[in-house]
Amino acid sequence: MKPSRPAAASSDQLKKEHEQERRFLQGPQQRGFELSRLLRITLEFIRGFRTLHFTGPCVTVFGSARFKEEHRYYAMGRAVGAELARCGFTVMTGGGPGIMEAANRGAKEAGGRSIGCNIVLPLEQQANPYLDLNVEFRYFFVRKVMLVKYSYAFVVLPGGFGTLDEIFETLTLMQTDKIEEFPIVLMGADYWQPLLEFLQRRMIETGTIDADDPKRLYVTDDPFAALAHVREIAMKNFGLTYGPRAKRRWYLGE
Repeated sequence: MKPSRPAAASSDQLKKEHEQERRFLQGPQQRGFELSRLLRITLEFIRGFRTLHFTGPCVTVFGSARFKEEHRYYAMGRAVGAELARCGFTVMTGGGPGIMEAANRGAKEAGGRSIGCNIVLPLEQQANPYLDLNVEFRYFFVRKVMLVKYSYAFVVLPGGFGTLDEIFETLTLMQTDKIEEFPIVLMGADYWQPLLEFLQRRMIETGTIDADDPKRLYVTDDPFAALAHVREIAMKNFGLTYGPRAKRRWYLGE
């Protein structure tokens, strides 16, 4: 299957679509408008499911789009992407620049499979050049489902609001037993230390989370340690193997 993406659109078309999406989240709208959004969202889910069904065992790497190639966090992302690929995992990211590019680049350079789930924005985020497969989405929540649904582990490097959203979304799904207790690795220990202290000193002390909740987070700056943790839990605890991938069905257009 070829990389899947919406038809090319002009800047004006993207801005118009963005305004329609903002309108969709502003409360009740006319029924025809609501139905058209629902159909579009449904089609986006179907396209994502069809495209990513054949990706094999994935590990998703989260992190900021803002770090340049010379930054140490970029080098860290590149190294962990390479180690994951050498272990046989498909490396999946948000498909953009920065940490996402670094992890995809590392996987590609190591001879592994590299996938991006990109988001279409008015100021369009360009897909990085290290992707074997690029799937573009217009809705953040659809994209987040794909990044979680097909992954057996999550490696999180320093990032901003989007990265924090992805961390806590995944932790919430684990806490509420919506997904298995897959490994979550935080890399860049100095960056995450204030957040970890907040979890310990404020959230646990006030009872808003349980004392065991932060134990879901494994912190390291070592790509080899990150990989070992992923392998131990995702492969040993959940019985993940490198068995045959799902077969394509010609009658489904796959």
